[in-house]
Amino acid sequence: MRDETISGFLERLAARQPAPGGGASAALHAAQGAALLGMVARYTTGAKYAEHHEAIERIITATDELRAAALQLAQDDAAAFGAVADAYRLPKGTDEERAARSAAIAAALVGAAWPPSEVIGVAEQVVTAAEGLLPVGNRNVLSDVAAAVEAARAAATTARVNIEVNLGGITDERARAELAEVAGEVDGIATRADRVTATVRAEIAE
Repeated sequence: MRDETISGFLERLAARQPAPGGGASAALHAAQGAALLGMVARYTTGAKYAEHHEAIERIITATDELRAAALQLAQDDAAAFGAVADAYRLPKGTDEERAARSAAIAAALVGAAWPPSEVIGVAEQVVTAAEGLLPVGNRNVLSDVAAAVEAARAAATTARVNIEVNLGGITDERARAELAEVAGEVDGIATRADRVTATVRAEIAE
């Protein structure tokens, strides 16, 4: 997926096949948010921003790492959802086969829910990086800080839906509780994104 063209990915996304789907899209939203912040940070270098050099370098490093992590999660999500599809295709002609199939489906659904939960964590870190960059970033590309948090918000809210759609079939109570807890963090991420976007819009409206 890392080396795929955008048009090729979108063609697969539109196809009648289980993956890639919403989970991979969520991860790519997060990757785009991180990339946008990396761009703003790289425009916030040189003598004019010397006093913020160390902070900017940390943001560049962090956002590059987040972008790579999000791309990996897109790949992981597609693979995990493929495992769910494989589990549903298992035979169910006997009681033993039905029991084995049910167990395989439940396990695969847990596996499919973890990449979106990790995407939520990446999205939260993108918003954190944006909050740090907002006061010091190059004002000529300030709108891209808002674009970044909006991408992170989309990543988090989309990932939440992809967790919730799997919860009903997960029989492991501990996994259900952990995943529900992660999904519960999304409203807070969205609120923080709102604040960043509002700050940017107020400044560019002046």
